[in-house]
Amino acid sequence: MSSLEQASAQVADPDQQETQEWLDSLEAVLDREGAERAHFLIESLIDLARRSGAHIPFSPNTAYVNTIPPGLEPPHPGNMVLEERIRSYIRWNAMAMVVKANKHEPADGGSLGGHIASFASLATMIECGQNHFWHAESPEHGGDLIYFQGHSSPGMYSRAFLEGRLTEENLDWFRQEVGGKGKGLSSYPHPKLMPGFWQFSTVSMGLGPMMAIYQARFLKYLHARGLADTAQRKVWVFVGDGEIDEPETLAAIGLASREKLDNLIFVVNCNLQRLDGPVRGNGKIIQELEGAFRGNGWNVLKLIWGGYWDPLFARDKEGILRRIMEETVDGEYQAYKANDGKFVRERFFGKHPKLLEMVSRMSDEDVWRLNRGGHDPHKVYAAFAAAASHKEQPSVILAKTIKGYGMGHVGQAKNPTHQQKKLDIDSVREFRDRFNIPIPDDQVEQIPYFKPAEDSPEMKYLHEHRKALGGYLPHRRQKADQSLPVPPLEAFKAVLEPTVEGREISTTQAFVRVLNQILRDKELAPRVVPILVDESRTFGMEGLFRQIGIYAPEGQKYVPVDKGQVMYYREAENGQLLQEGINEAGGFSSWIAAATSYSVSNTIMIPFFIYYSMFGFQRFGDHAWAAGDMLARGFVLGGTAGRTTLNGEGLQHEDGHSHIQASLIPNCIAYDPAFAHEVAVIIRSGLQRMMHNQEDVFFYITVMNENYAQPGLKAGDEDGILRGMYKLNSSKKPAKTHVQLMGSGTILREVLAAQELLEQDWGVSSDVWSATSFTELRRDGLDVERHNLLHPTEPAQVPYVTRQLKDTQGPIIVSTDYIKAYGDMIRPFIPDGRHFKVLGTDGFGRSDFRSELRKHFEIDRHFIVLAALRSLADEGTIDIAKCAEAIAKYGIDAGKANPHHA
Repeated sequence: MSSLEQASAQVADPDQQETQEWLDSLEAVLDREGAERAHFLIESLIDLARRSGAHIPFSPNTAYVNTIPPGLEPPHPGNMVLEERIRSYIRWNAMAMVVKANKHEPADGGSLGGHIASFASLATMIECGQNHFWHAESPEHGGDLIYFQGHSSPGMYSRAFLEGRLTEENLDWFRQEVGGKGKGLSSYPHPKLMPGFWQFSTVSMGLGPMMAIYQARFLKYLHARGLADTAQRKVWVFVGDGEIDEPETLAAIGLASREKLDNLIFVVNCNLQRLDGPVRGNGKIIQELEGAFRGNGWNVLKLIWGGYWDPLFARDKEGILRRIMEETVDGEYQAYKANDGKFVRERFFGKHPKLLEMVSRMSDEDVWRLNRGGHDPHKVYAAFAAAASHKEQPSVILAKTIKGYGMGHVGQAKNPTHQQKKLDIDSVREFRDRFNIPIPDDQVEQIPYFKPAEDSPEMKYLHEHRKALGGYLPHRRQKADQSLPVPPLEAFKAVLEPTVEGREISTTQAFVRVLNQILRDKELAPRVVPILVDESRTFGMEGLFRQIGIYAPEGQKYVPVDKGQVMYYREAENGQLLQEGINEAGGFSSWIAAATSYSVSNTIMIPFFIYYSMFGFQRFGDHAWAAGDMLARGFVLGGTAGRTTLNGEGLQHEDGHSHIQASLIPNCIAYDPAFAHEVAVIIRSGLQRMMHNQEDVFFYITVMNENYAQPGLKAGDEDGILRGMYKLNSSKKPAKTHVQLMGSGTILREVLAAQELLEQDWGVSSDVWSATSFTELRRDGLDVERHNLLHPTEPAQVPYVTRQLKDTQGPIIVSTDYIKAYGDMIRPFIPDGRHFKVLGTDGFGRSDFRSELRKHFEIDRHFIVLAALRSLADEGTIDIAKCAEAIAKYGIDAGKANPHHA
């Protein structure tokens, strides 16, 4: 009976003769005209039935067998004996480094951890890619990009050891990056910690797959715009089946199929186990994922069974074996590989007497040898080759493996396997014997690393194959070959000068003007990547639609409804702007791809990602942390920033804390500029640092949608803008009583208004400071503090904040549109003996007019005046009664709810 007949036999058939005639006809089409014609006929029949009103349920699933039948598998081109030996040595050394690292616990009892089981399940597939598919960057090839499954890092270190890129000392210092004094190896793929080795951060599970999809799309973008030849390059992504449950893992698979990313290959390592137990104990994760990917338009390749099963499938004339495989759930499959051949015979083949008969002449060892597809190098090669050659669709390989493969009784397919980092000596010996590692019995307890002689067949084979593919992987380029020239600050003259009387602009408009100026620069314009998440018109950037076009790989197939307008919606195959839809995580993933292009594609890009600030670090904070790890370079702009500035949108939209979140990322340089000239100075500095000097930082800049007059740049203020604060002005008539007022962003205008009230109503003069970055001020102070701690005999350094304020008079009052912790960052560096008061927007946001919101959060001009008077009273300069007068004069409700609790 044919496979088609077997499928139909599982359902009661009222007319078997008619069925057989249809099946015979279909088989004739397959034989004479091929699968494509057969597929067309089947789809035509289904379409006719549905249009006729018949209910034809949709199923994205195929049988629980390999997609590629044995007869269509290409021959494996490698030396199987040598590859198996190399694979075994790598397995051994990966196990050894983890076990040795955890063999001696320190006095504090804290173990280093590490994972053996994940790489054990992946080794065959990783080695297939290394030997036959993955190109390194070379003059002939831009290099394939591999997103390695994070927990498999010991396997990558083990191979690099054989390649001569790492030493035994490096392996000995696995996960000991401090005590290792620069020789240690990071726990997972961390480019920041191993900048010449790892390319991508992948162990914050779910982020790697999502970032990889946008990376694959960005390679297409670079090619379409003629900036880099990426036609040959592939993006390979290793994903754990348990990782699929992270929402980000599957979040962008629709984009991949929509844009026909045939340069993208997912390999889902279906070892059926997550961290604590089975992924789908009561179901089948491979079938579930097949439905998800196939339903989203991917080319799905199931790699379930190894070659030892092929003779059994050939004898399965009635389809019983396939039916039992369909009915068996993953929890059972896990149990089979956690036991032995006798257990498998009884529990699996024992489900049907004909299956027991099928294996009756096989020993328990033969039954145990029946392998899974992900561990069969022939089957793996066939799947990889099919995926790599497929066109017009992204591909996913669903590979069934065993977690802890080869770890024996202590770890293979057991629930605690993921946490296994110690093996007893019997297990180590069993591991050695299982993989034929040439280590004598008297050395096994030391668990020595094994490396064949350089002139051995294995080592020659290993090096020859990598050299044929361009070099060794993973490997990371740290600098692009060319830096970009940066225009002088004068090039941004349009936003450096004061606005003419009666003209007002916002800092968002200032940013757009700066961006447009960069787009006029012949050297820089092609490298600019504006990235938006469906808010172009909100930020006044719709002019870019027509000017530079929106990237669309298939161009524009329709006439836009606004074609008659100057700024109509224009999509183009070589469009420059990336419009990501309502999708902050996707927009930031695109930004990461552009911001790491200097490393990934030897092509420096200038990405600008602008979005509502509240939907930035709060929403994609994990991505932002990964961007820091991957040494991204670019501009991230939080628009309509501040808790009282986006006044009508309410609690979910109003940002009062993104600067705190940005400050957590050490290489994120964050600014909250108040004026257009500050925006220009900051962006020009970013271009210099990131695109010319190739410094591994990225900039976060908050911009507002509030229009007001711009004072223009005064010569000499540039350094203060970049360092975090500069004196904007002083009262016209110095008084006996004096205060220092500081603010940032749009609230600096309230500070300026408070300066006038203090002078007019209370005879108090003041200096006003524009604090562009409390984060940078704090970092400077901490650096100085540390230097002084470690160099007690040298003259003490003084923080920048302290130097700026030490010769001033009076209390220091800070007001911002962010929570008090933001302004409070500089408290430790305020000159001794000075009163320091911080106002901020602690609490949930509200919808109202800006004036009402600023009154509600107690950061407006009246509260700044009150805070200044109270500070003066506390230091004994004025009578405390002045504070009560101010409360009455300005109508402040002393009984109002605390905004932090309201």
